[in-house]
Amino acid sequence: MEIKEGTKDEFFNELLQKLEQMTNWDGRKLVKYQGFWFPLNYLRPLLSAQKHFKANDSDIILSTLPKSGTTWLKALVFSIANRSIYPNIDQSPLLTSNPHKLVPFIEFDLYWNEENPDLTHIPSPRIFSTHIPLNALPNCILESSECKIIYICRNPLDQFISHYYFVLQNFVSKDAAPLELDEAFDMFCQGVPGPVLEHMLAYWNAHLENPRKVLFLKYEDLKDNIGFNVKKIAEFLGFPFSLEEEEQGLIDEISRVCSFGNLKNLEVNKNGYVMDGLLKNSSYFRKGEVGDWTNYLTPAMAERMKKLMEIKFQGSGLMFNI
Repeated sequence: MEIKEGTKDEFFNELLQKLEQMTNWDGRKLVKYQGFWFPLNYLRPLLSAQKHFKANDSDIILSTLPKSGTTWLKALVFSIANRSIYPNIDQSPLLTSNPHKLVPFIEFDLYWNEENPDLTHIPSPRIFSTHIPLNALPNCILESSECKIIYICRNPLDQFISHYYFVLQNFVSKDAAPLELDEAFDMFCQGVPGPVLEHMLAYWNAHLENPRKVLFLKYEDLKDNIGFNVKKIAEFLGFPFSLEEEEQGLIDEISRVCSFGNLKNLEVNKNGYVMDGLLKNSSYFRKGEVGDWTNYLTPAMAERMKKLMEIKFQGSGLMFNI
């Protein structure tokens, strides 16, 4: 996003001069804001969202780190929340639209090109997603008595590998010289970008403090028992499945349509782009496996992350099996 001169941008430019900056492993500029390293072009829409976003009590906010199950969660929640509109799952918009088209990002889609977009026309319940850390969310989301937050995270080693290859497919310009995997992992362990462990821990603690408002999920748990978690999400949102729906097999149907294999094989997800042509639809469906990190990272790398998690998560009850 171009930083233009003028009175409208004076505050932004002044703020930018005060913030610490560095270059990420992929060559993109990063800026440290409210304790987290963000891509530089992320900052302006983040500020706009913090200033202008107004949460409704019926809003559903899907929060994730990149490549932690975001696409899957969008598909599931969209299907669960809209099943009265699309009772026949085989007529779902998911069959012709990428999940990121159906559930927009607050910072990337809503506020990327507009300072204060009109969101009043979006029907209730509005479903939005974000990668914003808990402490940087628009205050109205946290202050709303009924607005729901669903957070999904993933084993940090798998999340790192998935994000690394996603970025290589989408962001690296021809004149950039991305760092090798081990160097990128070193930055990752140092909290750049991120830090990811703090991102997870904040939402985990928010879930413990108010489980009616924040639902905390793990990617691995969904892979292990998707039907149980589809029911769990529906109950959390206040849209529980009726006995008739369960007997009709609707939970299994939603699980099937939203599965990685089904979404990956749809024509819409084999071609095309999202986010103004920046990101390939196909790049959201690489492997979707648990434990894929073992094909790329050494035992010493895994042990380093394990020790970091033990320190950061100590006493919290949050843990991952790596």
